[in-house]
Amino acid sequence: MMISPPRKPATILIVDDEAGLRRVLERFLERGGYRVLSAGTAEAAYELLTADDADALLLDIQLPTMSGLALYLAIIHRWPRLEGRIAIMTGDAEAEEVRTWLEHHRCFVLRKPFNLQQVADWVAQVIQSNRSSGAMDA
Repeated sequence: MMISPPRKPATILIVDDEAGLRRVLERFLERGGYRVLSAGTAEAAYELLTADDADALLLDIQLPTMSGLALYLAIIHRWPRLEGRIAIMTGDAEAEEVRTWLEHHRCFVLRKPFNLQQVADWVAQVIQSNRSSGAMDA
């Protein structure tokens, strides 16, 4: 009988300048069996993606030096396979600028404050979709 090798855990990148929220999300996702990368700035997130693959991203809109929305565009321009695998985290989903932006870009919105089950459900759906399409097979 042939035994298939275990699948490598999916990698999730968390981008949020709130260190406390990043730590909560890191611990939660690691307990769920995911490999987690995290960054507090847009620049650090971009550098991490340059050096390492991520299967999904949790991306805050309000970052210190660059909008999370601008980072989203930079990411999907450089790594188009990540489109549809990025969740925007915001407490400002009803702001006119954010609403207009979301009308033109395909991404999931996690409205702050969110609960961890919402995060778990979205991540599981994205990872399952990636695996079903063969995008994560080594």
